[in-house]
Amino acid sequence: MTRSDYDGPALFSYGFRPFFLFATAFAFGVVPVWLLIWRGTLLLEGPFLPVAWHVHEMIFGYGAAVVAGFLFTAVPNWTGRMPTRGWPLMLLLALWLLGRVACAGLLGLPAMVVMGLDVAFLVAVAAMIAREILAGRSSRNLKVLVPVTVLTAANVLYHVEAMQSGTAPYAERAGIATLVFLITLIGGRIVPSFTRNWLVQSGSPARPVPFGTFDAVALVAGAGALILWTVLPGSDVTGGILALAAGLHLVRMLRWLGVLTLGAPLLCMLHVAYAFIPVGFAAASLAAFGLAGQAAPQHLLGIGAIGGMTLAVMVRATLGHTGRDLISGPALNLAFLAIAGAALMRVAGMSEVFPGLDGIHLAAGLWTLGFGVALRHLMPWLTRPRVQPRKPSRAARRA
Repeated sequence: MTRSDYDGPALFSYGFRPFFLFATAFAFGVVPVWLLIWRGTLLLEGPFLPVAWHVHEMIFGYGAAVVAGFLFTAVPNWTGRMPTRGWPLMLLLALWLLGRVACAGLLGLPAMVVMGLDVAFLVAVAAMIAREILAGRSSRNLKVLVPVTVLTAANVLYHVEAMQSGTAPYAERAGIATLVFLITLIGGRIVPSFTRNWLVQSGSPARPVPFGTFDAVALVAGAGALILWTVLPGSDVTGGILALAAGLHLVRMLRWLGVLTLGAPLLCMLHVAYAFIPVGFAAASLAAFGLAGQAAPQHLLGIGAIGGMTLAVMVRATLGHTGRDLISGPALNLAFLAIAGAALMRVAGMSEVFPGLDGIHLAAGLWTLGFGVALRHLMPWLTRPRVQPRKPSRAARRA
C-alpha cells in the first residue's frame, strides 16, 4: 500500500496530528506532576534532579514534539510529496513516549541509556526529514536541519551536564535559545503573512512591512544575543547585545501592525506570543547587569514566547489542516490568555513588588487550564478525519 492509499487511523494520517495531540496532552499533565514533585508529594527516581527534569521535559519533551509536528506538516508542502503516514509516525511517537518514560526514571535505566533513548527521537526526526527533502529534490530546504541538529546537541549536552552536576544551566539556555530563534525565524515569516492576508480580507488599506534588511539585522542581533546569553549570561557585553536585540525585535513586531488584529483572536495570539521575545530579551539584559534574576527571562521566553506561540500555531494549523474555519472561539481565546497570564504570574511571583504572591501555583494553574482547554478542543479535531471542504464562513475573517 502506498502512502496515498492510507486508510488507517486519522491520528496517523498526517505528521501534525499525533505530535500536536501528545504535545498538548503532555503539557497539560506534566506541570501538575512537577508541582507534586516540587511540593515533595511525589518522587521520581530518574537521572535528573527534580528542577532539571522539569526544565528538560518542557524543552526537549514538549518543545521537540511540537517541532516534529510542525516539520512533518511543512515538508510535504516544500517537496510536493505525500506526507509521512501510518506506521513510521506510530514508531516515531512510540520513541518519543519511550524517552519521556525513561527520563522520568520509570524504567530504572542507567543515565547513559536514558540519554540514548531520549536523543534518538530528534535524530530520527532529522533523518526522516532529510530523506523526504532529498527524495523531493528540494535540497535547499535542508537548512531546516540546522536548528534540529542544534536542539539535538543541546539535548545531549543537557544529559551530560546533568550527569556531572545534577543541573544543566548551559544546555537549558541553549534549548530555550534554539526554540526562540526558530520563532524569530519562522514566526517572523508567518505572523506578518497571516496578518497581511487578514487585513486584505477585512478591507483595511494597512499592510505589515514585508521582510527586508531590518528584519535580517534583527534576526542576526537576536541570534547573537541568544548565543551570548547561553554561554555568558552575566556579561555586560551580553547585557548590551540583549538590550539591542530587545529594541530591534520590538520595532520588528510593531511593524507587523498587531494592534489591528485585536478583532481576530486567533491571529492576535501570534502577535502577543511574539511580544514575549523582546520582553524576555529585556529581562535577560537586566539579569546580565545584575538588576534581575536569571529565572525571569527563562520563564518569559519559555512560557510566554515558546508556550504561547506553539499553542497558537498548533490551534491554527489544526483548524486549517482539518478543513475547519480559522475561528478560535471563546474557550480557546481563554486558553491562550491563560498561558500568557501564566508567564506573567510566574515572573511576578519572583518580584518584590508583589510580596506574598504565589507565582508558582498561579502559573501552574493557568498553564494547566490553558492546555486542558486546548486538549479538550484539539483531541476530536486531531483524531477524526478531515471534514469535507466547504466555503469559508464570513466569521472566519475574524480569525
